[in-house]
Amino acid sequence: MKAYLDLVRDILENGEERGDRTGTGTISIFGTQSKYDLREGFPLLTTKKVLFTGVVRELLWFLRGSTNINDDLTQHTPIWNAWADDDGELGPIYGHQWRNWGGLGIDQIQNALHKIKTDPSCRRIIVSAWNVGDIPDMKLPPCHLLFQFYVINGRLDCQLYQRSADVALGVPYNIASYALLMIMMAQECGLEPGIFTHTLGDAHLYLNHLDGIRKQLERTPKALPQVRVAVKPVDEVCFEDIVLLNYEHDPFIRFEVAV
Repeated sequence: MKAYLDLVRDILENGEERGDRTGTGTISIFGTQSKYDLREGFPLLTTKKVLFTGVVRELLWFLRGSTNINDDLTQHTPIWNAWADDDGELGPIYGHQWRNWGGLGIDQIQNALHKIKTDPSCRRIIVSAWNVGDIPDMKLPPCHLLFQFYVINGRLDCQLYQRSADVALGVPYNIASYALLMIMMAQECGLEPGIFTHTLGDAHLYLNHLDGIRKQLERTPKALPQVRVAVKPVDEVCFEDIVLLNYEHDPFIRFEVAV
């Protein structure tokens, strides 16, 4: 995870203080890119514990098209609780746009799988959660908003564009989530998961995260773990089908969520 730690150092060394919607304050840089090669191991941060079960449950929740925190898949994933309304609803966020874009029945995940299988050289294998018409109804507009798949030499690569990136707290989850999605998509299509390219717009460290992130930088990264996913179509994979192997990590560091 050298690429992630390099990103953190870049923000600390070159970032500028900037106000934000939450009123917390940040150090921020704009426009940066990191790459993670899944053939070298699963890119789960080792310099602090990352709750992989939360990553899995959230991704499966997205893939089900769910937008309500009361769905049973989120019983151990309180990530979205702070934004949900009294009924647990978040509006037409990620899952809705991925599986039923704009309420029009457009399933972008299945469309992407079909293109990867039937037209792998296509440059339009794109999934977008940024639906301008639906943003007013979303409790939180998508941060990781558009991703593109690329097939070459028997492997599946993916690039994500993320408009806003909470680097201490959110980004380790984002990296792990899209790496897991790549594994699931590649497996269904008979490909090897390859390189995840993470492109960020506003990459920021909240001011109340700085002590924790500096503590993390003092730690030595460990060998990356592996992830095993049952050989099933993407839409049939369940929580019990995903296993994290050989995850060695330093202790958890608590970062407060800026709402």
